[in-house]
Amino acid sequence: MTKTTVNSVCGMCSVRCPIQAEVEDGRPVRLQGGQALKGSLCARGAAGIALYEDSERPQHPMIREGARGEGRWRRVSWDEALDYVAKRLNEIRAKHGDRSVLLSDRGGPFRDVYRAFLRAIGTPNYCNHDSACARNVMNAAMSVFGFGRKDVVYDYKNCKHLVLQTRNIFEAINVAEVNNALDGIGAGCKLSVIDVRANISAGKADNFYLIRPGTDYALNLAVIHVLLAEDLHDKKFAEMWISGLDELKTFTAEHTPEWAEAETGIPAERIRDLARQLAAAAPSVIWHPGWMVSRYSDSFYVCRTAYIINALLGAVGAKGGLPLTAKPGDVGKKGLKSLMEQFPKPAEKRADGVGWMPGRTHYDAGPGLVHLAYEAIVTGEPYPVKAYIVQRHDPLMAFPDTADVKKILDNLELLVSVTFSWSDTAWYSDVVLPMSTYLEREDTIATKNGLKPSFFVRKRACEPLYDTKSVWEIYCGLAKRMGIDKLAYERIEDIWAFQLQDTGLTIADFEKSGSVSLAAEPLYRKMENLKFKTESGKVEIVSSRLAKSGLPWLAPYTSPERPPKGRFRITFGRCGVHTQGHTVNNPLLFEQMPENLLWIHSDAAKELGIADGEYVTVSSNGHSGRIKAFVTDFIHPEAVFMIHGFGHTLPVESRARGKGVADNELMPKGIEKWDKGGGGIAMQEHFVAVTK
Repeated sequence: MTKTTVNSVCGMCSVRCPIQAEVEDGRPVRLQGGQALKGSLCARGAAGIALYEDSERPQHPMIREGARGEGRWRRVSWDEALDYVAKRLNEIRAKHGDRSVLLSDRGGPFRDVYRAFLRAIGTPNYCNHDSACARNVMNAAMSVFGFGRKDVVYDYKNCKHLVLQTRNIFEAINVAEVNNALDGIGAGCKLSVIDVRANISAGKADNFYLIRPGTDYALNLAVIHVLLAEDLHDKKFAEMWISGLDELKTFTAEHTPEWAEAETGIPAERIRDLARQLAAAAPSVIWHPGWMVSRYSDSFYVCRTAYIINALLGAVGAKGGLPLTAKPGDVGKKGLKSLMEQFPKPAEKRADGVGWMPGRTHYDAGPGLVHLAYEAIVTGEPYPVKAYIVQRHDPLMAFPDTADVKKILDNLELLVSVTFSWSDTAWYSDVVLPMSTYLEREDTIATKNGLKPSFFVRKRACEPLYDTKSVWEIYCGLAKRMGIDKLAYERIEDIWAFQLQDTGLTIADFEKSGSVSLAAEPLYRKMENLKFKTESGKVEIVSSRLAKSGLPWLAPYTSPERPPKGRFRITFGRCGVHTQGHTVNNPLLFEQMPENLLWIHSDAAKELGIADGEYVTVSSNGHSGRIKAFVTDFIHPEAVFMIHGFGHTLPVESRARGKGVADNELMPKGIEKWDKGGGGIAMQEHFVAVTK
C-alpha cells in the first residue's frame, strides 16, 4: 500500500482553507486542516471525499440536444466539447463583436487563467456572483476609504469587542476566522450580535440584539449619534484622518436612541450602553461591515455606517481592529507575475455600465454587477451580450425567481457551465464542461494578503475519477483552439514557473506546507502612516465618489414596510454544514441536514395553529413549498427564516431533489429590486404566507 500526504487547498466553499489530504493507492482517505489551521476543518471540508466519490456529479463533457432545461444531453469527448465552444464563441464574436461574451464566477484567488482568456478575446465583461452577496460592503468600503473591503484585516485574535451585523461567523464558517475569534473571546473579547434571529453566533454573545427586519441602518445611525453626542469618538484619529465629521454630527443629531428604539425594537438604553462599551474597548474594536449583505434597499448604508463607526472608534488601522492589509510589495517582496496582464485591457466599456453610466460610476469596476449585465442580454443595450460562460456559479439559484432569470438567459446564443456539481444553471446550459473536484485538480499559485502576506498553491491529491479537467486545462484548451498562443499551456508546471519568475521562489518552496510566508512578523502601521485612496486622502464621511453618481453620502432613513396581516418578511442565511445549494446533494452533508426548516415565532405559530415540527406550506409568487416548522421565541415576529440552497428539482440529484424549499422562488421578479447605493440585490424585501 502506497501512502502519501499532499498539501492542498479545500474547495468545498469560497474560503479555500489550507488542507492536508492523506492518499492511499491513489485515492484520498482522510482530510484535515493544514498547519495554519492546526488540523481544523469544518463539516463541509471534512466531506470533500464524499464529493470526490459522488457518482451524481457531472462526469464527462456534454452538449445539449433537446430544449434548454429538458435534460437531453449528448456525451462528447473533450476535443469535441472544446472545439464546439471555441467555434461558437468565434462565430458570436464575428457576428456581435468581442464584447458580446460575458463570464461570471464565484470570485476567489484562482481567476488568473480565465481572466487572461477574457482579455485575450477582447471582452471587458468579467463579473462575479457578488451582487447576490457582498457588493454593497465592497462599494461601501470604496466610498469611505477609496479602497476595497479586503484592504483591511479583521484582527479577531487581538480584538476587545467584536460586533457581528449581517455576519454569522459561527455558521457561515471561515475556519481561521472562527479559531481567531474564539481565541479573542477566550482572552476577554466581548461579542455583540445584531440579527433578526438568535443564530449560533448569538448563542456565544455577551450582547444579543433581536432587531426588527430592515432597521439596521436606524440602529447604526443611533450608535453614531451617541458616539458624537457623548464625545466618545477617537479625537486624535478624527483630527488626523476623518473628513466630514461636522456634517455627520448634524445629520445624526435627530437619530437618537429613543428614535431608533421605535424603529428597531431595541431599548434606547441598550443602544447607549452598546456605544459606551465600544468606546471603552476602542480602538481594538471590530464592527463587522457584513458578508452576505444583499438584503435590503438600504444595506449599502448599513455597511457604510459600520465603516464609519469603526473610524470614529479609531479602529481603522489599529491592532485588534481593522489594520490595513499588507501586500507583497509592502513587505519588500515581488508579487506573482500575472497571466492576465500579458494582454491589453479591453478599451470597450462594460455591458453592465459600471464605471461609466450615470449613477453607476461609483461602483467597483473589477467584477462589476452581473445582474446589470443581464440587462444587455435582454435589451441589447449598450450592446448585445450573446455568449455567457458560468464558471462555478449558479445564477438560477443565487438570484430570485428562477423562471424570471431563465427568460433572461433565453436571449443568449450560447450558455456554457464550467462546474464540478450539478446546478439549475448547468442543467439549463447548452454545454457542460465538468471541472475536476478540488482533490483532483491543481490551480494557479495565489496570493493571500493580510498582516503577513503569503503565496499558496493547490496541488492535486489524486487523479480524476471521471472524465473531468482542471480549470486551467479547460481555458488553456480553448485558448489553443482560438489561436491565443500565450495562454496555450499544456503543463501546470509551466504556469507556476511563469508566475514565480520575479519572486526568487520555485514550486519546490511550497512542498513543506503548501504556502510560503513573505513576512516574519505581522505588519501593523502606525496611525500617522495610514493611507487612504479617496480624493481627500482621508476617511470620507461626505463621499466625493458618491457625489459624482448623484447619490447622498448618507440617505434619509426610510422605515421598512411591515408585513401585511398573515404574512411575513422572508429572511435566509447559512448553516455550518452546507455551502448554499452546492453541497445539499453531497452524501455526507445531506445526511447531516437533508432539508431546511422554517423558523417562525411562537406567537405567530400559535395564531396559525402550527406546532413545532409540523410541515407547513410557505407561498408567494404563485410558488409554494412544503417545509417543516421550527417554532421558537428566538426570531422576530415579523420574519420567517430558512437556510438557503434547498428545494432542488433536478432528476440527477436523487438525494436533494424535493427536499425543503428554495427561498429564491418566493421572491417574484426579485432581480429587479436592488440597492442603488452598493448594487446588491435586495432579497429580503419580500413577504410570504404560511399555512398549515
